[in-house]
Amino acid sequence: MTPGLLELLRELEDFGKANDAAAEQRSRKMLNITHDTGVFLALLIKASKCKRVLEIGTSNGYSTLWLADAVGDGGRITTIEMARDKVEMAEGNFERAGLAPRIRQIANEAGRFMATCADAEYDFIFLDSDREQYVDWWSTLQRILAPGCLIVVDNAISHAHQMEAFSRLVANEAGYLSSLCPIGNGELVILKES
Repeated sequence: MTPGLLELLRELEDFGKANDAAAEQRSRKMLNITHDTGVFLALLIKASKCKRVLEIGTSNGYSTLWLADAVGDGGRITTIEMARDKVEMAEGNFERAGLAPRIRQIANEAGRFMATCADAEYDFIFLDSDREQYVDWWSTLQRILAPGCLIVVDNAISHAHQMEAFSRLVANEAGYLSSLCPIGNGELVILKES
C-alpha cells in the first residue's frame, strides 16, 4: 500500500467517525468497516490471490479502496450501492486514490444486480449491507461464488441478532465451512469448499 493511499484511508476513517457521530439518520451515516477489518480483508484477498471481487455496500468507498488495493494489477472490484450521494462520494474517493480503473461501481439494488451475474463469477464476496436480506440472497450468493472461494460478512458480532438466521443457514449448508472472527465488528468468513 502506498503512503498516499494510507493517508487517504486515515482521512476517510476520521471523516466517517465524525460524520457518524453527528448524523441522526442512519442513511446519512457512512458505517465504514474498521481499520483492522480492512487489513484482514486485504490479507485474505492477497493470500487467496483473488482477482474478481464483489462488494455489496459501497458507502463512501472506504472498504472498496482496501479491496481494490489488495487485488493488485489485473484485479477488478464490482461494488454495489443504492444511495446516489454515497455513489458520488465514493467515485471521487476512487479517483483520488488512483484506483478507479480497478473498480466497477453499480448503483442498483444488490439482489437485482446479483440475479444478472454469471455462475462462479466472483472469487471473493464482501457483504456489508442490509443484513435482513442475506437469507434471501443466499442461493444467489452460492451460485455466483466460485468453488474454493470466500464470502466475508461484516457486523457478524455487533449485529449478531440480525445475523442469526443467516449464520444458522450457512452453518447447516453442506459444502460450506464458516468461522466467526472477532476482528472489527465481527467477520463471518464462509468458504465454499467445492
